[in-house]
Amino acid sequence: MKDYQAYLIDLDGTMYRGNAVIPEAISFIHRLNEKKIPYLFVTNNSTTTPEKVAAKLVGMGIETTADRVFTSSQATALYMLSKSAERSVYAIGEAGLIEALDESGFHRQTENPAFVVVGLDRELTYEKLAVASLAIRSGATFISTNADAAIPTEAGLLPGNGSLTALLAVATETEPTFIGKPEAIIMEQAIAKLGARKEAVIMVGDNYETDILAGINFGIDTVIVHTGFTSKEALQTKKIQPTHSINTLDDWLI
Repeated sequence: MKDYQAYLIDLDGTMYRGNAVIPEAISFIHRLNEKKIPYLFVTNNSTTTPEKVAAKLVGMGIETTADRVFTSSQATALYMLSKSAERSVYAIGEAGLIEALDESGFHRQTENPAFVVVGLDRELTYEKLAVASLAIRSGATFISTNADAAIPTEAGLLPGNGSLTALLAVATETEPTFIGKPEAIIMEQAIAKLGARKEAVIMVGDNYETDILAGINFGIDTVIVHTGFTSKEALQTKKIQPTHSINTLDDWLI
């Protein structure tokens, strides 16, 4: 097996399921920490902050820190900084997105913003959609943190940010730029944050459609772990297979 020098790691379905830790995740991260192998948790969740993600992991017995968490909100802000000197934005989203934009120097406004950014917003209103729609039709650059159509909850699958984004895309006849997995944008930024060589990095995740395709799209090795979204049976139907497939993280040698 190739000796990987850095890891990009998914969260939900890989480290935990909802509010329950996946036991093998604790020892997996412990082994990475013990061997001082750099890693970064890469999540499409735009609603929360790295500090809150790290606190949740630590509370589950997974020893990590906020600087090892990289969200689609952070990636979105970085992408916007790279594309324009303009710093005005109209944002639909929750605390994670708002904080990332504020920390990156963007100022939020409803009139003539340079960007419209959409992240998951569980308090979405028609008024918010109307403001965003008018701004996009007036020329604002349309960006979405991620394309997840649905998100898993204890009640079942609920509408995700991809569904909210699709509404605006139809209303404005404008396709957004997506940032999160499986797009290569977030992967390139994550590897840059790690300071690792691309060929030495591997992506670890449970979801073929986001985690594994992100690695494939960016051209890095991948390992799927069958503790979450994608079953072994579903994986067999995929034309492009991950580099590795394991039942649990205890099956992975570091």
